[in-house]
Amino acid sequence: MDERTRYFRRLKRLRGSARRWSVLGGGLTAAAAVLTPYAGIGVADAVWAAAAGSSVMLAWWRWSDHRELAAQPAPAPSLPETRLAAALERFPAGRTVVQEVRRQKNRFALRGSVIADSWDRLERASQTMAGLAGRLTGEGQAAVLEAATAEKWLRDLGQRAASVERAIPLGQGGRRDALVESHAGLAEQFSEGVEAFEALVAAAASYVAEDGQPLVDTRHPAYFSLVDAADRLRGIAEGLAELRTTEFRTPPAAAG
Repeated sequence: MDERTRYFRRLKRLRGSARRWSVLGGGLTAAAAVLTPYAGIGVADAVWAAAAGSSVMLAWWRWSDHRELAAQPAPAPSLPETRLAAALERFPAGRTVVQEVRRQKNRFALRGSVIADSWDRLERASQTMAGLAGRLTGEGQAAVLEAATAEKWLRDLGQRAASVERAIPLGQGGRRDALVESHAGLAEQFSEGVEAFEALVAAAASYVAEDGQPLVDTRHPAYFSLVDAADRLRGIAEGLAELRTTEFRTPPAAAG
């Protein structure tokens, strides 16, 4: 649900609530005004009056909330592709498709750019880090947060460098030279950042590899369990084969 739809649903809900409390407050106030003069002020009349006053106050609060929300500008309508992407991202498979489409879109926008190769390296490192994130436990969880922050910064830096590069042909004279110099600095900073990100991913992979190794032997304890189970089954099979091939002789009966 986009923000515009949520806004109008909330506005409609407040309007309906204000109307209901207004009708209820009006009815209770009228009942209290009619019944009190005939029977005097008793316990029941006090309840009627309290309910009427509470309903009127709630109606006033609901109308105030409605006016305050109605005074705010409605959010702009979302684009059709935005609604489609939001619907697809509700499912794991759809989320994967949307992310891949976005990656291809960003890659297409950077075609022919100086930073295109570095951007591809960033994509590969990002996908590798996503696969390692679930296995980084303990101290390794800090690396996941660092990687997410660094990736966001690098993507913004890469888009900025590509935008400056596209603007270089539009510059004239000294302005063009200034753009070229600025772009060179951004591209160098982006390349160095990608190298540092790749080093972080490599360190995370080393952590995952070492975390999965036993402390004493290089082989996992499950390996020895498999070997023991195989030996037991092999022994049972050999015993059964020996029983099948052994001839049993019945001793002759004793003479009577």
